[in-house]
Amino acid sequence: MKNQICTILGGGGFIGRYLVRNLTKKNYRSMIFTRNTFQKGYLKTQATPGSIELINWNPNNFDELKESIKNSDIVINLIGILYETRKQKFMNIHAGIPEAISKICAQSDVKKFIHVSAIGANENSKSLYQRSKFQGEIKALTNFKNTVIIRPSVVCGTEDNFTNLFSKLSFLPIIPIVGMRYNFQPILVSDVADAIVKAIETKDNHGKIYEIGGPQVISFGDMVKSIMKTLNKKRFVVEMPMSLAKIQSSVMSLLPINPILTRDQCEILSEADNVVSNNHLTLQDLNVKPSDIEEAMKKWLWRYRDGGQFAKVE
Repeated sequence: MKNQICTILGGGGFIGRYLVRNLTKKNYRSMIFTRNTFQKGYLKTQATPGSIELINWNPNNFDELKESIKNSDIVINLIGILYETRKQKFMNIHAGIPEAISKICAQSDVKKFIHVSAIGANENSKSLYQRSKFQGEIKALTNFKNTVIIRPSVVCGTEDNFTNLFSKLSFLPIIPIVGMRYNFQPILVSDVADAIVKAIETKDNHGKIYEIGGPQVISFGDMVKSIMKTLNKKRFVVEMPMSLAKIQSSVMSLLPINPILTRDQCEILSEADNVVSNNHLTLQDLNVKPSDIEEAMKKWLWRYRDGGQFAKVE
C-alpha cells in the first residue's frame, strides 16, 4: 500500500514541526509549503529520505499548491498570525487562504481538509483576529464538505511565544499584565499534533469542530505567577488597567518591532474566556489525554533560571 500524501501549509511553524513528526510515524509523505525553506531543513530529520519535501511558497501564488493538493490524500492548514503587519492582514491570512485551499480541495480527490483555527472564533467579536478566524472556518466548511476544524486554546511548548515571553520579562521586579482574571486552557503543542492526527484517522467527522484545551482552566495572572515559580523567581505580578494597555499598544504599533501587546489582543482579553465550551467536540472525542502544562513547562523553562538546569527550585 502506497504511503498517503499530506500537503501541509505552515508546516515549518511551531505546531508544524511536531505534527510532521507524528505523521511520519504513520507513514505519511509530507509536502510542506512554507516560506524560507532554507531555514526549515531541520524538518527533514524527522523521517527517512524522500518522506518530506519542502516547497517554498508565496501565499499569492496558488499554482504549485494546486498541483500538490490534487495529488494529496490529506490537506492541513496551520497558517496563522498573532498580529497584523503592512504585508500580512488577518482577513487575507485567516480567511482568504482557507477559502482558496478549500475550493481547490473541492475540485480534487482530497479525503479530508484539517483547518486549524482558534477557540474564540466569533463573527460578533470586537477583535478582528477572532472575526477573521471565524470567517476562515465558515469559508472552509462551506466550500468543502470534508473539512474538519480544530480550535485550540493557547498552545504552549519549547518554542512558544507565551511562556518564553514572560520568562524573558522575569528580569523585571514588577510584571504588569492585562486581563489578570482572563481564563484560558493552555494545551501542550504535542497534544495538538496528536489531536490533528487523530482527527485525520477518525471516520465520519466531516464538518465537525473540535475545541481542544489542556486539563486545567487557569487565569492569565495565575499562569504568569506559575511561570515565575517555575523559574524560582519572586516577582510582583500586577494588573495593568485596560485603558492604559490600549494606549501603550497603540504606541507600540508605531514602532518597527514585534509588539508584545496589540490593541486587537486587548479586545480579546476584554471578551469571553478562552476555554473549551460545551458546544463542540473535544479532545475526549479524539481519545487524547492532555498533558499538565505547569509540569511540562519545567522541561524547557529551566534555561531562564539563575543557574539553569542546576538551579535549586524552592
